[in-house]
Amino acid sequence: MGTCDSTMGLRNTLIVMALLLSVSTVPFSGAASLKSHAFFNETGELPCYFPNTQNLSLDELVIFWQDQNKLVLYELFKGQEKPNNVHPKYIGRTSFDQDSWTLRLHNVQIKDTGSYQCFIHHRRSQGLVSIHQMSSDLIVLANFSQPEISLIANQTEKSNIINLTCSSTQGYPEPQRMYVHLNTTNSTSTYDAVMKKSQNNITELYNVSISVSFPIPPETNVTIFCALQLEPTKIILSQPYNIEIIKVEEKESEQTEKRVELQEPERSDEVQCDVNISKTASDNKSATDF
Repeated sequence: MGTCDSTMGLRNTLIVMALLLSVSTVPFSGAASLKSHAFFNETGELPCYFPNTQNLSLDELVIFWQDQNKLVLYELFKGQEKPNNVHPKYIGRTSFDQDSWTLRLHNVQIKDTGSYQCFIHHRRSQGLVSIHQMSSDLIVLANFSQPEISLIANQTEKSNIINLTCSSTQGYPEPQRMYVHLNTTNSTSTYDAVMKKSQNNITELYNVSISVSFPIPPETNVTIFCALQLEPTKIILSQPYNIEIIKVEEKESEQTEKRVELQEPERSDEVQCDVNISKTASDNKSATDF
């Protein structure tokens, strides 16, 4: 009995290997790949969307998914999962939703970005017949942290230059731009700088930062924002960094000295906001027009 089971198991494995070899050379139908998004360390979905007009049971089908390198993520052979044919990198990371014919890939990493295909074959008297296949593209994202502004101490107390850095961490893909926006009572200014980037070799996530210097404005109240631009109309803003400039009269020299007081922004759990840079700010005074 053990010999028979071993022979049948080998036969099933050979059948699936033959299927993999055959589908690798068969072009997909003209339908475009479906794009799906997933966040880093969460779950992505790889749909198959099998209509099953004949109301076939799983016992009559062979179903499997493979990635763009022809590595098998999941196999269901006549209603039974076959982990022996799954590549080690996908072991324990998938689950099949029979109701939606969707494979869920858990704990997704940036390296999981790519194209995937599902294949469904029907077991008939004459053998296995391909009845459905579908391609999908998985795009993995990671939210950058809310940008943080840090003041760099001036070399002298009477320096008229403000130096600061802005940083954001653990995001993907690489952002387009990072800059500082300065609001005063009478004006607005934007300060660009070269964005420093570092990428983790394992997670592939980015950390970014800029360093900016600018003269102390003549106005008494100044608000600074750091902006991280991910897409043309998608920007993450830091908490406002408030500067209060107090003029102190010196009796002896009769000169006016500017003393700058910096107010640290309060931390916020809010990470991301969408900003339409082509839209003019409304009556909401808290809105910032970029």
